Amino acid sequence: MIVGMIVACEVAFWVLLAAGLAFRYALRMPRTGLALLLCEPLLEIVLLAVTAIDLKNGAEPDWRHGLAAVYIGFTVGLGHSTVKWADARVAHRFTGGPSPVKPPKYGTARAVHEWKVAGRWILAALVAVALLQGAVWYVGGEGETGSLRAWQLRMLWVIGINVVIAASYTLFPKRER
Repeated sequence: MIVGMIVACEVAFWVLLAAGLAFRYALRMPRTGLALLLCEPLLEIVLLAVTAIDLKNGAEPDWRHGLAAVYIGFTVGLGHSTVKWADARVAHRFTGGPSPVKPPKYGTARAVHEWKVAGRWILAALVAVALLQGAVWYVGGEGETGSLRAWQLRMLWVIGINVVIAASYTLFPKRER
């Protein structure tokens, strides 16, 4: 049930994004489009509630519950930038808006860009770790929480990898030829 809910939330995310942008640009109803885009966080609240109810009803915490927490974390950390990315491209393509800004390629500007990207991923991972820890506490000592702890470890790897990537652009900046 949890995996199906995660898939439904992901599909609903993209449907709401497409509908919000369609109302905003194609139908020239920016307020309706904004309202649809603002409904995106409700998906995560529903997924969180369903996961908590499943655990409350005695389900043994497993990888599915961990995946739900990770999905929510990644939506919190990366959802806004995904919406902005799509909005810029739709505005440019269909309404003659300015070209989307491309990330810098060289030097300090590229390093700053990479740290911003890493920050979004780190936020996503930290939210997931916090939700996973909340689930561990919610289940309590009598439940098997090994799979939730394994997801926390994976999120620490995500943080580490992003720090290494961003640091590499800082320590070894790419130079123009």
